Amino acid sequence: MKIYHYEGKANIIGPQIKLARINQNLTQEELAIKMQLRNIEISQKVISRIEKQERFVADYELLAFSEVLKMDLYELFSLKK
Repeated sequence: MKIYHYEGKANIIGPQIKLARINQNLTQEELAIKMQLRNIEISQKVISRIEKQERFVADYELLAFSEVLKMDLYELFSLKK
């Protein structure tokens, strides 16, 4: 089921998640585990699809990413690459 796309992308936060993850020396698998510890059912494959902007991010996932990566929600929406 496709939800929404903006300029061909399923989300706009993927690049910021990837950058934060790399800056914190986390693998996609490690990030997935941290999310799972917050009861967010997410796998390494899903993290990859989010970072490539191929998968929609739910609001509760967005909040968990913000907490796990210790980022302000507004930082996730910045267009920095």
